[in-house]
Amino acid sequence: MVEIAQVFNNNSALVNLGDNRQAIVKGKGIAFKKTKGGQVDSSKVENIFYLNTKSSQENLYFLLKDIPIDVVTTTYEIIDYAKKEFNYNILDYVYITLSDHIFGSYQRLLANTYQESLIPDMSDQYPTEYLIASHGLDVINHNLRVHFPESEIKSIALHFINAKGEESTAGDLKEDTTKEINDIVTTILNKNKIYRMDGNGNYFDRFMIHLQYLAGRLDNEDSEDRDFSDKLESEMRKEYPRSSKIAKEIYSNLQEKLGTNLSSNELLYFIIHIQRLTQEKTTK
Repeated sequence: MVEIAQVFNNNSALVNLGDNRQAIVKGKGIAFKKTKGGQVDSSKVENIFYLNTKSSQENLYFLLKDIPIDVVTTTYEIIDYAKKEFNYNILDYVYITLSDHIFGSYQRLLANTYQESLIPDMSDQYPTEYLIASHGLDVINHNLRVHFPESEIKSIALHFINAKGEESTAGDLKEDTTKEINDIVTTILNKNKIYRMDGNGNYFDRFMIHLQYLAGRLDNEDSEDRDFSDKLESEMRKEYPRSSKIAKEIYSNLQEKLGTNLSSNELLYFIIHIQRLTQEKTTK
C-alpha cells in the first residue's frame, strides 16, 4: 500500500514512495473514492511511472496545468516503453514536447482540422525511433479512443530523434550560460514584438524550458542526420516563413555569441516554438 499525494481521476493518482520519491500509478478504479493521504491498493496497479528526479516531478506539475491527465499518462506510457524495451536514453524535456504534441493533435482531430504530417519518412535511418513511435500510436489510439493515420508515426518519431541523449545533471545546466541564452532569445523576441501574454503563456514557458535544457546540451556529441534536418527545415520554411526567419535569427545569434555549433535539430524546434507563440497560419 502506498500513500496518495494527489488524485487525478478514478483511474490514476500521484503517490509518495518515500525518500521524496513519487510515481504516477494507473489502474481501473485505483483511485475511486480516494483522497490525498489515502492508500492505494497495489494489486490494482496496471502501470507505474516513476518520477525519480526533481526535474521529472517539476515537468509533471507543469504539464498538469493545461494538459489532461489521460494525455499525460499516455505520454509517460510511450516513453516508459522506449526506456524498457529499447534501453532508450532520452532527455526529460520530451515529456513536455511529446505531451504538447499529442494534445494538440488530439484537439485538431476532434475539430476536424487535423492535417497529416509533411515530415519525410526516415524510418530506414531511424528504425528504433519508428518502432517506438509505431507502438506509441497504438497506445494513443487505444487510450484516447481515437484513430490517427499511420503518418502520425513520423511526428512521434521526431520527438524521440530530437530528444535522444543522456540527461544532464543540475550542475551541467550552467546557470551563466542559461542566462546568456535567455537574454539573447528574449532580445530577439522583443524586437519582433513577441511577448509573454495570457494567450501564449504556456507556449512561452515551454520555450523557456527548452532553452534551459539547451545549455546542458551544448557539449553533447552531434549525431544528427543532416539530410533529415534539411528536408524538414525546408518544409517548415515554406509553411511558416515568418516563424522560420525569427528562429533562424535566434539560431545564428546563439551560435555566434556562444561560440558553438548548434545542432540543426535545434533550429527545427525553434521554428515550432516560434510558430506556437505567434500562431502563424500555414501557407498551404
